[in-house]
Amino acid sequence: MERENCSSFTEFIFMGITDNPEMSVTLFSIFLFVYVIDLLANLGMIILIKVDPQLHTPMYFFLSHLSICDLYYSSAIGPKMLVDLTTKNKSISFFGCAVQFLTFCVFADSECILLAVMAFDWYKAISNPLLYTAHMSSRLCSLLVAGVYLLAIADASIHTALAFRLCFCGSNEINHFFCDLPPLFLLSCSDIQINELMLFIIFGFIELGTISGVLVSYCYIILSVLKIRSAEGRFKAFSTCAFHLTAVAIFQGTLLFMNFRPRSAYSLDQDKMTSLFYTLVIPMLNPLIYSLRNKDVKEALEKLRSKRWI
Repeated sequence: MERENCSSFTEFIFMGITDNPEMSVTLFSIFLFVYVIDLLANLGMIILIKVDPQLHTPMYFFLSHLSICDLYYSSAIGPKMLVDLTTKNKSISFFGCAVQFLTFCVFADSECILLAVMAFDWYKAISNPLLYTAHMSSRLCSLLVAGVYLLAIADASIHTALAFRLCFCGSNEINHFFCDLPPLFLLSCSDIQINELMLFIIFGFIELGTISGVLVSYCYIILSVLKIRSAEGRFKAFSTCAFHLTAVAIFQGTLLFMNFRPRSAYSLDQDKMTSLFYTLVIPMLNPLIYSLRNKDVKEALEKLRSKRWI
């Protein structure tokens, strides 16, 4: 009976960030700038790590995959959002909505897990630098990254399958600028308890595992740093750790806020602003936090500049 009362939607319509034309022009300019920086910073980092032999280490291998995740999940949402700011037709097909959410979820989950892997790698680099490359072999690094993507694909596939099997009734307008679970749940007239339960169990397990992994790794990192005799060396290591932890805290904190709020605290306007932050701003910040303060990256950029490659 529930299925008989379902509307046969072939598309959804985004209500977008704003319906004010003047505000849309301003927001388009701002977000276009941010998205271009996303592309240049992350794509540039991937190319730089690929072409410079000095950066062919486990640390930069993981960093290149972090940039790939940032590039893909911001591109799953950014271009469509920019187009919608300049046009009245903000529609997306039912299939396109599923693909957008799946792509976003795969690479957002991958980044979440990858941050924990990077913390473990950083611990290995600091605790025993002489045996670092032996412990973190290319085979182990490849297996870790493959595991990251497999877990992310499994999680994203489950949430996508559960979300797009729901019955959607009445309006097909999504009060958001991309296909995300909370606004889709609001359109559904099906029982979403299984969706919320799976979100809590699977994503909660990933969040708990990655946050625990990061905290444990950094506890060992701090102990290793305290053994460094040079005050300058300790300061340098603690400074790097602080920037890494800041990036992790921003990303993980945003995800926890978005997915584990009580339903009574859900606000569409607040949700849009938070979503803008982690879909566009965080991918722009990551290359700056992780790379541009790094001596090896600066030297690699200088080499490319001296060779007139860029």
